[in-house]
Amino acid sequence: MTATDSLSVWLHVRREVDWPCAPTLQRFPPNRDGFRFWCEGPVRLRDPLRAERLLAAHALAREDAERRTPLDFALLAGWQREVLAATEAPFRVSDAYAKAGRERYGLTSRTQADFDSCLRETNDPDLPLAARAARAYLDVAFFPPFTDGNARAALLALVHALAREDIVLPEVGPLQTTRYADDPVGAADLAALVGVLNRRR
Repeated sequence: MTATDSLSVWLHVRREVDWPCAPTLQRFPPNRDGFRFWCEGPVRLRDPLRAERLLAAHALAREDAERRTPLDFALLAGWQREVLAATEAPFRVSDAYAKAGRERYGLTSRTQADFDSCLRETNDPDLPLAARAARAYLDVAFFPPFTDGNARAALLALVHALAREDIVLPEVGPLQTTRYADDPVGAADLAALVGVLNRRR
């Protein structure tokens, strides 16, 4: 297992990415909801129950977006209870590992507070929405707050950040590729990809 704390690496990378250069998104009337399309298609084919749970969580995330509810851990945990069909979805209590041990995400007494601080930045009007949504996705991926289901939580966070400002991507499948905490180019590319998907009709 690696000794490097990939969460600390991500927080450094996060400060170095040129987020203001992310594309401006357009509020096109959506021809379809890409998250629902993904759930009803490839997810349901693999696991119908998983698809139903994701759709239930997505419905909550969209309702919260319509109410303009700010993103924080408590909100994310509510969706995650649906994703995991669990009565609780607490913040993890130990270090987390991913990619066969290539990445270790440390845990300190400040980790959850730092996570909420990062999520609050999805409200920052001085940054392009594509950057804020992409960064929320990566924050969930690289903190990661839960013991299970963080990739699903990351996608829900991105969808919620966009929907709060009335943007629905017609496709989400391309967002789901392996990402690394030490990759600033990849982080910027995710924001750019949100822009590309926003323009697909």
